[in-house]
Amino acid sequence: MASPPAPKLAGLRICCIGAGYVGGPTMAMMALKCPEVVITIVDISVSRIAAWNSDVLPIYEPGLDKVVKACRGKNLFFSTEVDQGIRDADIIFVAVNTPTKKVGMGAGRAADLTYWELAARRIASVAETPKVVVEKSTVPINTAEAISAVLHGAGKTRFDVLSNPEFLAEGTAMTDLDNPDRVLIGGNMNESGKAAVAKLADVYAHWVPRERILTTNVWSSELSKLVANSFLAQRVSSINAVSAICEASGADVDEVARAVGMDSRIGSKFLKASVGFGGSCFQKDILNLVYLCQSMGLADVAEYFHSVVMMNDRQKERFVSRMIHGLFNTVTGKRIALLGFAFKKDTGDTRESASIEICRRLIEERASVCIYDPKVEADQIWMDLTAATKLDKTEVQKYVTLCDSAYEAASGAHALAIATEWDEFKTLDYGKIQEDMVKPSFVFDGRNVLDHDALRELGYIVYAIGKPLDPKLNTSINC
Repeated sequence: MASPPAPKLAGLRICCIGAGYVGGPTMAMMALKCPEVVITIVDISVSRIAAWNSDVLPIYEPGLDKVVKACRGKNLFFSTEVDQGIRDADIIFVAVNTPTKKVGMGAGRAADLTYWELAARRIASVAETPKVVVEKSTVPINTAEAISAVLHGAGKTRFDVLSNPEFLAEGTAMTDLDNPDRVLIGGNMNESGKAAVAKLADVYAHWVPRERILTTNVWSSELSKLVANSFLAQRVSSINAVSAICEASGADVDEVARAVGMDSRIGSKFLKASVGFGGSCFQKDILNLVYLCQSMGLADVAEYFHSVVMMNDRQKERFVSRMIHGLFNTVTGKRIALLGFAFKKDTGDTRESASIEICRRLIEERASVCIYDPKVEADQIWMDLTAATKLDKTEVQKYVTLCDSAYEAASGAHALAIATEWDEFKTLDYGKIQEDMVKPSFVFDGRNVLDHDALRELGYIVYAIGKPLDPKLNTSINC
């Protein structure tokens, strides 16, 4: 039986508040798939909007550049005219930042909804006709209810608030958007809410099969996002905990993960041991869930989910400790080439990157850290390191050098540390690199992307996450 034709959307206007990692790619794909819909992405940052309108986009995501340039100026527009975008739109997506609170009640766990509330108040003050307002940012449960109160308390028209969480992985966001596992839309179950859900579902139905468009109440939708990321992070922390057992016992974590992953009840995804997970979502969403559980009096549940974050922190600490112990119990004054600063390959995003904590600890030990990453901008690295170390840039620069290639970073180094799984690191000429390194030369592979046996043949001493320890590696101190 043939699928029903996609609904007509001619004349529909969409505005997205927030031109970041979520808003930009999501709206670009929507513009590509729905050419009859006019989409405007607005942001108060003049420089960010200028970058979206230039040849060099403000974020790196494979495939994004091609989609933006195909739609920009046709039915996809980037603007700082926030109020005009709100007035003109039928549907308003809100994709602003919701970081973890740094001060006040719930600091370190609860989501900071300052930007969301500001966006809601601006919508309320400007909107003159009924709007469907869509939560695209990751938000705590009951946010839609609170935002609805703000909108209706200060606004002049009717608003229907929907939850439509994103399930994107940076590095594969455009593929995820083009062929999503599911699209989740939560709304109120009254007549107006059901109509709003149907309107948004019609947009996605232009390219997503109807059976993958799930509709729920708004609370289930909000909670589903937090739970999905918590479950994924839980798997990463579980296999990283196993990696410690492997190192202590002589087992190989990749062999264990392969055997376990072939169980159809478990599956193989997110069973790759590493120096730790990062990014804007996992840690923030787990801590948000922890705070939610604590606020509901579910202390044991909160403790369970918090252990996922604690294990992730411990994995980074174990990696640095192994570096220090392997390098004869001191890295003071030693040159360490840190390859990769983004939290994962195929993105320039550094939020919660393991590299930040690795650098902070190495700086504490007074090592000389030479960083190379193919996509992360220098200003971002300096900003991350000054924030992490509580030192000014001049102080940080006493210990950190930014390099233009892996070869430059490794020249004169005592050790290489792989912190991001960029493909180019797999194909480097490690024989040439070793010629310019201090002997004995060490490799600490935090992503298990290199050929360790080949490196040992070249004379390297190799440490890899969850792998049997190199007999030449100094392990006299328990890590």
